Amino acid sequence: MSFARNIAAEALGTAMLLAVVVGSGIMGQRLAAGNDAIALLGNTIATGAGLVVLIHMFAPLSGAHFNPVVTLTFLLRGDTAPRLALFYVAAQFNGAVIGVWAAHAMFGEPLWQISTKLRDGWGQGLAEAIATFGLIGTILTTQRSRPEFTPTAVGLYITAAYWFTASTSFANPAVTLARSLTDSFAGIALPSVPLFIASQIAGAVVALLVFGWLILEEPPHV
Repeated sequence: MSFARNIAAEALGTAMLLAVVVGSGIMGQRLAAGNDAIALLGNTIATGAGLVVLIHMFAPLSGAHFNPVVTLTFLLRGDTAPRLALFYVAAQFNGAVIGVWAAHAMFGEPLWQISTKLRDGWGQGLAEAIATFGLIGTILTTQRSRPEFTPTAVGLYITAAYWFTASTSFANPAVTLARSLTDSFAGIALPSVPLFIASQIAGAVVALLVFGWLILEEPPHV
C-alpha cells in the first residue's frame, strides 16, 4: 500500500503541476491581449508559486520529484531504488498528460491537441541544459544544507529560469512531452521535444557530477 501511495502521489502531483503550467498559460494568453511578456509573467508567477505548494504537499508522500531527471539523479546517487524509479517515471509521464487534459477541460479547449510551436536551435538546447543543471544543483545543495527550504528554492529558481533562459526553462522531460499535447501558450512542437529532453538529461548528469563533487563530504583528518 505504501508503494502504491508513493506512485499515486507522484502521478497526482505531476498532474497538478501541468494543470498549473498549462492552465496559467491559457489564462495569461487570454488576458494579455497579445502581449507575450504579460502572458509569460502570469505563467511564471503561477508556476513558481504552484511548485512551492506542490512540493510541500507531496514531499512527505513521494519525495515530490515530478520530474524524470530528478528521479534519475536520485537513482544514480543511490537514494531511490531502481524499481521505484521506473514506476515514478511512468507516473510522471502519465500524470503530466492528465494535467494537460485537465487544463484544457477547465478552459473549454479540445482535450486532444498537438502543439505547432517550434522551439528549435542550439540556443534552446543549451538553455534547457543550463536550466536543468541549475535545477538539480538547487535540489542537491539545499537538500544538504537547508532541506526545509528546498520547496521554496525550487519554486524561486524556476521562476527566475523562466526569464533568464531562452527556452523558458522546461527542465523536465515529462513536462516537455506533455506540453507537446497543448497548442496553447505553453506548448512545444513534437519535433522540438527530442532536443529538449536530450539537453535536460545532459544538464542533469553534469549537475550531478559537478555538485556531487562540490558537496562531497571530506573525510576527517587524523
